[in-house]
Formats: sequence, C-alpha cells, structure tokens
Amino acid sequence: MLISLPLRISLISIILIACSQSNPNTGFNSPETTTEFVNFSYNDFASRNIILDDDLSPKETLGKLLFFDTNLSEPSGQSCASCHAPQSGFADPDKMIPVSEGVIPDNFGMRNALSASYVKFIPSFDVGITPADTIGGLFWDGRKIDLEDQAKAPFLNPLEMNNPSFETVVNDVMAAMYAPLFLTVYGPTAFDDPAMTYEHIADAIAAFERSEELNEFSSKYDYYKRGLVTLSAEETLGLTLFTGKAHCDHCHKLNSIDNSLEHDLFTDFKYANIGLPRNLEFPYDLLPAETIDMGLGAITLIPEHNGKFKTPHLRNIEETGPYMHNGLFKNLEDVVRFYNTRDVPGMWPAPEVSDNMATGPIGSLGLTPDEEEAIVEFMETLTDGFKIPPPPANP
Repeated sequence: MLISLPLRISLISIILIACSQSNPNTGFNSPETTTEFVNFSYNDFASRNIILDDDLSPKETLGKLLFFDTNLSEPSGQSCASCHAPQSGFADPDKMIPVSEGVIPDNFGMRNALSASYVKFIPSFDVGITPADTIGGLFWDGRKIDLEDQAKAPFLNPLEMNNPSFETVVNDVMAAMYAPLFLTVYGPTAFDDPAMTYEHIADAIAAFERSEELNEFSSKYDYYKRGLVTLSAEETLGLTLFTGKAHCDHCHKLNSIDNSLEHDLFTDFKYANIGLPRNLEFPYDLLPAETIDMGLGAITLIPEHNGKFKTPHLRNIEETGPYMHNGLFKNLEDVVRFYNTRDVPGMWPAPEVSDNMATGPIGSLGLTPDEEEAIVEFMETLTDGFKIPPPPANP
C-alpha cells in the first residue's frame, strides 16, 4: 500500500534523524539535512519518479536509493538506473544506440544492457555436466555468479560508472544523505571496513532487485492466466504459434515439468548461439577491427560455448529494445522475422560466430507475415502495469 508523500517523508525523516543523532560521526547532525534529502531536493530523485513506499523493507529502500544515486559514478552523473530504467522495463532507456554509454561520453559498453527486472529468478551460474547443460549467472555471458556479484561490477567498469576503486564508491555512500539509513540496516560499524561496506552495498542493491517492485507479474498475460481477462483473437493466435509452429517455447519456456515456477518467465536460463550477424552500427572503432564476441566461450574457455549468449526472459519485452546482446534489432518484428527466416538464402548476413549454431526450431519456420505479427502481439501482453478494464455499466 502506498502512503501519502507527506506522511512518507515524515516517517523516513524520523528514521534518518534518529540514525543521525545516534551516530554523530556520520556528519548528519541536523534534521534539516535529512529532511532535505527525503524531500527529494537532493540528487534530483523526483525527476526520475522515484517513490519510496511502505511495500519495501528498510534494506530494499536502501537498495533503491543506491540504485538511483547518480553520485556513485566518477564523475557523478550515472546510476544503475541510467541503464536500467523503470520506464524501459529496467533496461536501457536510450533506444537509439545498440549498446549503453558510460558516464564518460563516447565510452560504450560491449553489449546491450539486459533488463534488471525478474533477475531474482536466475539461478547461480553452473557450467553443468556437458556444455549444453550450462545454466544461470548474470550478464549475457554468465560471468557473475549471482546478483550480489553482479551488482559490484558496473561501479568499477571504466566503460560504465568508471570508479577507480571500490573505496571511491564507499566514500560516496558514506557522504550520501542516506548514510544513516545504511547504518540502520547494517549496524553502527557498517562503515568501519570498506571492503565489507562494499559487500553491503551490493547486498542492498540485490535486495531491491529481488523486491516486488522489479517482479510485479502484473501484465495482461498474468491476469489472463488468473482468469481475469481474455486475450484478443490475435494475441490468442500468437500464444498458439509461440508454443506450436514457431517453437519459441523451446528456449523461452512456459511452466512445465521442467520449469515449475509459479509464474511463466519465458526462459530456460541457458545459452545458445542463434547465429546473429555482426551489428555494423556498434561503435567498433573503439575496438580492434578483428574483435569477435565469443560470449560464454570467452568466460568458460570451452570451445562448445563459443558464440553462445544467455536466453533472456521475455517479461516487459515490448519496452526493452533494442534486442539481442549486440542490440542488432530495433523492434520485435525484426526479431521474429530473424527467427523465422535466418536460414533463408539472401535474407541475412553471415553469423558473427558460425560455430555451435542452434538448429531445429529456428531458421526456416514458414511463418506468414500475419503470423509473425500475431507472435509480436502476444509478446506485448507481457508488459507489466496492465489495468483490468472496468466492467460495463449496467444499462
């Protein structure tokens, strides 16, 4: 339940003021300092529609503040939310470039930013018994084992938030207006050991990413599964094709014996090389000309993993373009068309990595243009925030 902004401000102010009074060494000695922060005049939180509500625990609230803090980059100006914005399904809001720009202008990450929503369900990285069994992990190549491990990486990446050391991040957090809340969550000695403080920062961000705010299950599809709404004829056709002729659920799995989660996540959490061409709009001038992205293979050094990338979930997929690890496709229509026609001669350039390419239910599916569009219409039912139409008025 959301509570009114003035009341919420008062409650958080009381918490932060109390923390300030009990921890005189934090540098927060006046109610005005904490009230200024909570009133959102600090760090321009209001312009990014950050709402602190009582559905979040203190640790989740702290994680949210860290997630949106633009002062945790070097120089200031970029937060986690810069590449994982709520209005874009917690993916990059900049749809004009295939990969994400860091805090330093014209410095770009190597890949398109994945959505931070629903990441709580991704299992820890496990290379498996055979190369085909590799599962889980964070980032497109699974190089971080879990959420806490992942949360620490962007701060120190020179192509992202560009901090020279974890101590720099810790110092910025210690100077932040929410430092008293940090001490409330992790105890009065939370700033005594910078290495442990950095672990706490990652822990809080991961807690926010696991909160209901990033895992709503509030799409039209979810309400359809609950029997509260019906899909349109085209959406119904799209679902039928998704699980039938198009075989999308081969990798983007719905609930089954093999995937018994309460909600459909539309992924098997595994890795595949679907034969994507190189994206010529990528700023390759920043890389050696011969650079080839080997994906999972560059992490595990297993040849059978070369060219393989994570199968992402499809939640909020309508909002998270551009698509694929290299941002090759700007819209869902092109994504579906690629799966449908990859192996049709003359349709697409050669794959960047031709080894280990997926075969079978991909490449020449024989979908008509209308069937391609129906699949897109179905995927658009996976966008959170759907409002159930009110019942018709009784005449």
